[in-house]
Amino acid sequence: MQATIKADRGLFSYPKYWPHCLGTAPFLPMSKEEMDALGWDSCDVILVTGDAYVDHPSFGMAVIGRVLEAHGFRVGIISQPDWTSKDDFMKLGKPNLYFGVTAGNMDSMINRYTSDKKLRHDDAYTPGNVGGKRPDRAVTVYSQRCREAFKGVPVIVGGIEASLRRIAHYDYWSEKVRRSVLFDSKADMLFFGNAERPLVEVTHRLAAGEDIADLRDIRGTAIIVKEALPEWQGVDSTSLDRPGKIDPISSPYQMEPECDSQEKDTKSSEAPEAAPIVIQPAQKEKEKRKPWENVYVKLPAYETVKDNKVLYAHTSRILHQETNPGCARALMQRHGDRHIWINPPAMPLETEEMDAVFDLPYQRVPHPVYGDAKIPAYDMIRFSINIMRGCYGGCTFCSITEHEGRIIQSRSEDSIIREIEQIRDTVPGFTGVISDLGGPTANMYRLRCKSPKAEATCRRPSCVYPSICAHMDTDHKPTIDLYRRARELPGIKKILIASGVRYDLAVEDPEYVKELALHHVGGYLKIAPEHTEDGPLSKMMKPGMGSYYRFKELFDKYSQEAGKKQYLIPYFIASHPGTTDEDMLSLAIWLKENKFKLDQVQNFYPSPMATATTMYHTEVNSLRKVTKESEEVPSAKGEIHRRLHKAMLRYHDPKNFAQIREALKRMGREDLIGRGPQHLVPPETADEKRQKAQKGRRGERALTKHTGLPPTFQGKNSKGKGRDGNTANKGRRNSDANKQYQGNPQEQSNGNSVNKSGGKTGNRNGANTSKANNGSGNNRNRSQKQPSMHKR
Repeated sequence: MQATIKADRGLFSYPKYWPHCLGTAPFLPMSKEEMDALGWDSCDVILVTGDAYVDHPSFGMAVIGRVLEAHGFRVGIISQPDWTSKDDFMKLGKPNLYFGVTAGNMDSMINRYTSDKKLRHDDAYTPGNVGGKRPDRAVTVYSQRCREAFKGVPVIVGGIEASLRRIAHYDYWSEKVRRSVLFDSKADMLFFGNAERPLVEVTHRLAAGEDIADLRDIRGTAIIVKEALPEWQGVDSTSLDRPGKIDPISSPYQMEPECDSQEKDTKSSEAPEAAPIVIQPAQKEKEKRKPWENVYVKLPAYETVKDNKVLYAHTSRILHQETNPGCARALMQRHGDRHIWINPPAMPLETEEMDAVFDLPYQRVPHPVYGDAKIPAYDMIRFSINIMRGCYGGCTFCSITEHEGRIIQSRSEDSIIREIEQIRDTVPGFTGVISDLGGPTANMYRLRCKSPKAEATCRRPSCVYPSICAHMDTDHKPTIDLYRRARELPGIKKILIASGVRYDLAVEDPEYVKELALHHVGGYLKIAPEHTEDGPLSKMMKPGMGSYYRFKELFDKYSQEAGKKQYLIPYFIASHPGTTDEDMLSLAIWLKENKFKLDQVQNFYPSPMATATTMYHTEVNSLRKVTKESEEVPSAKGEIHRRLHKAMLRYHDPKNFAQIREALKRMGREDLIGRGPQHLVPPETADEKRQKAQKGRRGERALTKHTGLPPTFQGKNSKGKGRDGNTANKGRRNSDANKQYQGNPQEQSNGNSVNKSGGKTGNRNGANTSKANNGSGNNRNRSQKQPSMHKR
C-alpha cells in the first residue's frame, strides 16, 4: 500500500559528506587507538550513551552511528563514561560537528529504581549486569559534562529519556512537575521519536556551515526560543479541546481560530486610524494552505501546570492530539521568559528506507572491549528481528504513543529474510531458532489505514479503541506469508513469536491464529488483557474480556488440532489509574478460577508524559474534555495500598494471606476466607494466631516509661516524645499511615503491573525494557528486569 504521509526528501538522498570515505569501520571507535587504526584525526560526531555499545540494530546508538557513517561522517562512541568529571568526555577529542547524547535504550530513572522507588542493583544494558554505571537523569548530567569538556561545541539530546521529557512533565521520582529536559540539560536541540530523519538533516546542515541556532523548524526536534517563529500563526490550546471524542476535521482547508492570548509586542485600546482603500489588480488565487501548516498551539505555561492539575491534564490531552505527522501542529510552552518550541513529528520512514537502515553493516555483537562479559539485553535479542515500528493501539500506560507514534513502519519481506540468513550464517551460538519476529506488537506488520485522507488527518489516540476503526486494515496475510517463508529457510528449525500479540486484531483473521498456534508458539504465548474489569480497562483504552475469550477459543482449538498442549500467559496491570479495591478483588478471583498463579508482579510505573501518568498525577480523566467538573480517577499512591494490590495478584503466596484477609474483612467479603475451592485465602492457622498474640504482648511490654507512651496516653501539654524523643512521633506517623489507607478504598487504588513471564514485551506502561530507537533508547515498564527488542 502506498504511504500517504511522506517526507519531502529521502533519508539516503544526501550526497556523502566524505565522498572518498576511508571505508566502513568494523566497530565505531571507542578510543583514540581505534581512531588511529582507521586513519582518523578526529570525529565529526561523538555519541555519548548510558548503554554498553552493542553493534546491533536493536540498540539505538548503533543505528544512529551506522546511519551517519553511511552518509560519510566519522562517528565515535563514548559508552557509559565516568560522569564525575569531564575526562572521559574528552577521550576521543573534540567533535567537529556536535555531541549526541542519550541515556540509552532505557530511561535512566526507570533503569535505576523499581516502581516502589527502591534502588536496583542490576542493569541489563551493562556488562556483567552491574547496576550504577549511569547517573540519575543521565541526559542532563552527560550534556553538562560535554559542555565542560569542550565549550562551544553543540550538544543534541535524544533517546527515550529526552523524548518523554520534551515538555513540562510529571516526574514520579521527585513527585512534582519538572521543566522540559531541554532547559535542565542546557542542550542546543532535542530529538524526539525515531530520529534518523531529523538527525541526517541536522548533521548535513551543520556540516555545510550552518549555525545550530538557525536550525529552527526541523520536524522531530525541539528547541528553546524567545518568541514564536516568524510567519507562524498561534492557536490557543483551549480553543482546540473538544468534549468527548475528537471531532473529525470537516474540511481539510478550514482555518483554526487565531490565538486570543497571543503575546504581542504592543497593545493599544485606541481605535485604528482610518486608512484609504487601495484597489489592487486581480491576482490568481493562491493555493489554500492546510489548517495545520505553520500553525502552533500555545499551551499553558510550565509555571501554571506545575501547580494546576486541571490545566496539566488539559495540556497532556492536547499534546496527545498533536502526534499524527500528517496533521500535527507545532507546540509552544512558556518556561519563565523563554519557550520550548516543539516542531511536528518527523515523517515516518518508507519501507525502502527502513530496509536500508537495517541493511547497514552491523557486527551484531558487543564491542570487543567487553571481552567475555555478558550483557543481558544483548543475550535477549541477539536472535530476534524487528520487523516494524510504531503501534496504533494507543494504550494509555505505554510510552510507544509518545515516542514511536501510531504510524506503522514496516520492513520488506526480503529485508527480513536477509537478516535471518545473516543471523544464521554469522552470529555466534545460533542453534537454528529465531527467538522473535516482531516489534511493539507482533501482528501489526504492514497494517495501515485504508483511507489516505483519514490517515493524514486523523487525531484519534487509538485505531482500535473503543472498537476497531472501519478504516483500519486487519488483513494478516502479509504476516502469514512472512512466517511461512521464514520457517522454510535452510538451517532454520523454529521461528518463535515472543512479541505481544494484539488478540482483538488477531480474531479478525482466524487464519493468523491458526498459523500462530500450529507453528510459532513454544508452549506458551504471551498476550495482555491487562485487566478483567471495565473501570480500569476504560482508562487503559483496552478491549473487554470478550476478545480474550474469542482468541482463547481459537487458540485452544488450533492447538488441539495440532496435537499440542499450549497455554496463554496473560499480563495484567494492577492498580492502574481507575482501579478500585473491588476491581482488584474481581481480578484475583478470576485468576484463581482460571488457575493462574502469577510469578512476577510489579507496581504500575508512571512514566513521563504517558496519559495514564497524567491520570495518576491529576486524578482527572484526560481522555475526555478536561474541566473542573471532569471525572475523578482514583489513584492509590500509598505504599501500603500498593502492596495490597500486588498481594491480590499473588493470592496464592502464603506471605500475602494475612494482608488479603484483613482487606477482605474491611470489604465485607469474609465469605472468601476458607479452605474450599470457592475461597481466595485460607483462614488463620493456630501458629499465625499464636504469633499475633506474641506480637501483641511485646507491644504491651513496650509501653513503659523507658520507651515513651503513645501520644493518646500523654498529658495535654506533652510534645509527644518519650525519653528517646522519637517513639511517640513514630507511633503517630504509623497511625496516620493506617488512617490514610483505611479511607474509601475507591479513592486509593492504583499502581501495580504484573508480568508472568520474563520474555520480551513491547515498551509498556511508559517504562518498559525495549528496543533502542534511533536517537532513542528504551523504556522498561512491564518486565523491568527483562529487556525487550521492541521499543527503540
